[in-house]
Amino acid sequence: MDPPASIVIPTRDRERYLDVALASLRAQAAALDVEVLVVEDGPPSVAIRELAERNGARHAANGSQLGLNAARNRGVRETTGPLVIFLDDDVRVRPGWLAALLGASRANPDEDVFAGRIVPRLEGPAPRTCGRELAPITTLDLGERDSRTRFAWGANMAIRRTALQTVGPFDESLDGGGDEQDWQERAAAGSPPQALYVGAAAVEHRRSGDDARLRALCRAAYVRGRGARRFDARRGVAPAAAVELRTLAGCLGHVLLRNCPAGLTMAAHSAGRLREALAQRGGAAAVSSNGASPAGDQALQSERPDFLSGASGTVGGLDALRRRARDELAIAGDLLSGRHARLGLAARHAPPLRRVLVLGVTRPEHSRMAGAIRAELLSSRHDVRVHTAPPGAAGKFENLNHLLGEHPADGHDWLLMVDDDVELPRGFLDRFLFLCERFDLTLAQPAHRLQSHAAWEVTRRVPGSVVRETSFVEIGPVTAFARASFGELLPFPQLRMGWGLDVHWAALAREHGWRCGVTDAVAIHHRQAPAGTAYPRDQAIAEASAFLAGRPHVSAAEAERTLTTHVRW
Repeated sequence: MDPPASIVIPTRDRERYLDVALASLRAQAAALDVEVLVVEDGPPSVAIRELAERNGARHAANGSQLGLNAARNRGVRETTGPLVIFLDDDVRVRPGWLAALLGASRANPDEDVFAGRIVPRLEGPAPRTCGRELAPITTLDLGERDSRTRFAWGANMAIRRTALQTVGPFDESLDGGGDEQDWQERAAAGSPPQALYVGAAAVEHRRSGDDARLRALCRAAYVRGRGARRFDARRGVAPAAAVELRTLAGCLGHVLLRNCPAGLTMAAHSAGRLREALAQRGGAAAVSSNGASPAGDQALQSERPDFLSGASGTVGGLDALRRRARDELAIAGDLLSGRHARLGLAARHAPPLRRVLVLGVTRPEHSRMAGAIRAELLSSRHDVRVHTAPPGAAGKFENLNHLLGEHPADGHDWLLMVDDDVELPRGFLDRFLFLCERFDLTLAQPAHRLQSHAAWEVTRRVPGSVVRETSFVEIGPVTAFARASFGELLPFPQLRMGWGLDVHWAALAREHGWRCGVTDAVAIHHRQAPAGTAYPRDQAIAEASAFLAGRPHVSAAEAERTLTTHVRW
């Protein structure tokens, strides 16, 4: 009889770490009758085999160093459980980890990929940190509640065997970056990848002894940076070397401005990316992850509906480290230049007091963030009324229309739609309305920070810019409408998901001569829900296609255009 699950642990020359990992999971695996297989990426070691056997695990070896994915594939072939659980050899599983994963797989039979919680743990002379950078090892910590996430990471992930058989094995040609991400993107077949995050299935991702010292952490980050850049180049999404250089400068700026030695790990990762970018110059053109040429990728892009951005815009893993560093540099620049203080002072006096109606849909799991959003909005000097509703069985815009019926926009100067998963900066609304009225915007949104989930590149913050006049603003996470647009845009169409509505708004704005804009000097962080992954994609596209049929709308290429950039007010 097959076990309910199989645990596969790839390893290479890390007996000390593996010993802790196996000891931490031995009792859980035995109690739940789950098999454990240790796969050596290299020649067989007597010490590793004996260590595995002492802890009730089987042992296999690839014979030579074939890479992490080769070890994972060997583990899949030599186990039989319907759920294959992958662990790194440098983790310690917490109590209840295995039961939580098995429970989640039974309770969610339609899910194929499960992402366990990964908490960093530096057990040794770890470098001092300012608290603003992520740990220099792979983490995934979305709290204790189960939720959606884009990717599961190989330190703690589970995949149904049926999915592995359908999609195929992990790509053994990948070297040092994207090893599990590539498989999940192939499994998604062009849609944004999704995994079910299981908060109770927690492991500690460890670094101990000398491995926790700054020098070792930086060396490992540099190697990961080179691998991440190779993976990006393979997919055809690697930025120019000049961009990598600016990111490195931002990381170093963070270290100096924050007096933060731990920030050197971000700089090392960025330096690895830059080094690889320079090494790739003059090489063969990068191909996509499925082996297609860039021209082939463009052909695939051209097949998507013209009202979609063509990107999920989700941010995670090591990319989040780079983006966070650039955000920190932009924030520091605003503070040091005095622009932040000058904007706050200007917003105290203009515009005159406005009546602002704020509407939103609040999910129970985001009640804490929704409370912080409400408190920040109500701290404004303007007359602000905030009304929210739970989602229930209705869609976003159906719920918003219900709220509008109870709380009409008439008599207000501005209407704001605010999602429940954003972080608003202090003094947000006063500064935001000042810029909206200073530049005569009728439709507006605050820019996304670089580390935000944002599907449209035009909505991401541009350092140095105050406001950009654009062709388009998106349907969330924060969208503002001036009173002049109420008669044309309200009530909203009875749409559940609302895809395509924003490109229709853009066409109406052009028809009526309304200005649209993105406020770069006031940026928000879209934190929790990766853009678009909470919706059934096929239904959202079908709804949008039906809605836009016969209605004017701009194309995705037009939506991404910046018309004018203002660097002062």
